[in-house]
Amino acid sequence: MAGDEDLRQRWNRRHAAATGRPEPMWGLRRFAHLLPPGGRALDLACGLGANALFLARRGFQVTAWDWSDTAIGRLRQAARDAGLDLRAEVRDVVVSPPPPAAFDLVLVAHFLDRGLCPALAAALRPGGLLWYQTFVREAVNGERGPSDPRWRLGTNELLHLFPGLIRRVYLEEGRLGDPAQGLRDEALLIGQRPRAEDT
Repeated sequence: MAGDEDLRQRWNRRHAAATGRPEPMWGLRRFAHLLPPGGRALDLACGLGANALFLARRGFQVTAWDWSDTAIGRLRQAARDAGLDLRAEVRDVVVSPPPPAAFDLVLVAHFLDRGLCPALAAALRPGGLLWYQTFVREAVNGERGPSDPRWRLGTNELLHLFPGLIRRVYLEEGRLGDPAQGLRDEALLIGQRPRAEDT
């Protein structure tokens, strides 16, 4: 559709104009000790791929998908420059979600399509982890993230989007306490697909 293509070109321009090296998402850095020692990882809607590069450095076999060909081109170059082996592909993840039981880790940062959530949970192998961090409506800084509230999570909504996963970490601090500290404007879920011995 024309609207989709306009949006894709806006993201291409944004990724082309980005300078500096993006940081991996806060939740990945903060809770890296929960990562398994390796396996197959998917960075979905990866943007410039800071999370994909982080995981590749830690020995994961990384697949990274984004619908922006500019972002994927820049990620491929960054991986080559760093001597990292990862697979970066242009892909509309809504039209072509990940296959079932294909990954040990699925990571999503700053992307929200609620209809995709069942496929993301199903894409995990038994014992696999979902790392999901994105923007909430109860924000301290309304300048960060999407202006349309449809693309922001309601209060505790992320908890309910993945009911079949074991909750390992959940953070959503809202405006409570000192807003200069902690995880603000976003919610983080680390969930695990149950193994046979967990049921």
